Amino acid sequence: MKVVRSPGELDPRPRAVALGTFDGVHRGHRRVLDAAVAAGQAPTVVTFDPHPRVALGYGVELLTSLERRLELLAEAGIDEALMVEFDLELAQLGPEQFVERVLLPIGTDVVVAGANFRFGRGRSGDLELLRRLDLDVRAVPLVEGVSSTRIRDLLRAGEVERAARLLGRPAEIEGTVVAGDARGGTLGFPTANLRPEPGLLVPGYGIYAGAADGRRAAISIGTNPHYGGGERRIEAFLLDFDGDLYGRKLRLQLWQRLRDELAFESEDELVTQIGRDVEATRRAQPPV
Repeated sequence: MKVVRSPGELDPRPRAVALGTFDGVHRGHRRVLDAAVAAGQAPTVVTFDPHPRVALGYGVELLTSLERRLELLAEAGIDEALMVEFDLELAQLGPEQFVERVLLPIGTDVVVAGANFRFGRGRSGDLELLRRLDLDVRAVPLVEGVSSTRIRDLLRAGEVERAARLLGRPAEIEGTVVAGDARGGTLGFPTANLRPEPGLLVPGYGIYAGAADGRRAAISIGTNPHYGGGERRIEAFLLDFDGDLYGRKLRLQLWQRLRDELAFESEDELVTQIGRDVEATRRAQPPV
């Protein structure tokens, strides 16, 4: 998939443009992307970076990094993506100006978006306005109960299986492996300590079954209460793996929440429980 940062980098040709932020590229987003691909013209995404709410000073924890978002858009069959920088200048553009500066120069003929899509200064533009500007607008019905906001709520609560049903794939955490306390190795379960990418949502504390780099992994998110920890850690024990992961980027999948974090009466009890978590991880299946 070709990715550009300005309209002038794309050849003007008839395009079916999917408009949106697409954080998470969830099932509702996929319906929009599928409609753009089915339209019969060059399937193109016009999306925003940074997220509009972030640019306007509001807090939002993202479901996907920019890199992962682009990967998922490509997997959905999108040929080209225009990443529009969302800044205060763009936020002040009226919807007609946005169409003139962004959509028309690339040859947009068909616009595909969710039925509730709004754009332009003060969210004053809608799909009806695009129709009045002589664009072929395809409004895509929303998928009931599916939204990035709802998925965030589920992940904060640790409900990764329910979130996966809305995403259409397992929930993920991305980051870089950094040095930790090396305590897991002394217990017989060496872990990769993940520093998540800034701005990404980290699911609720607990012990999860999942995967990392294609291997099953038992994953802990929390503060290690058995050792009186106070700093959040994300640690993954990759089953049947022996190697050095320091400095590598790692993508964790969360399949199933196994239990809460606990403080145990002894280290032996902790090791026994970790063994049970590993066996549960061997039996776990991806949620979708």
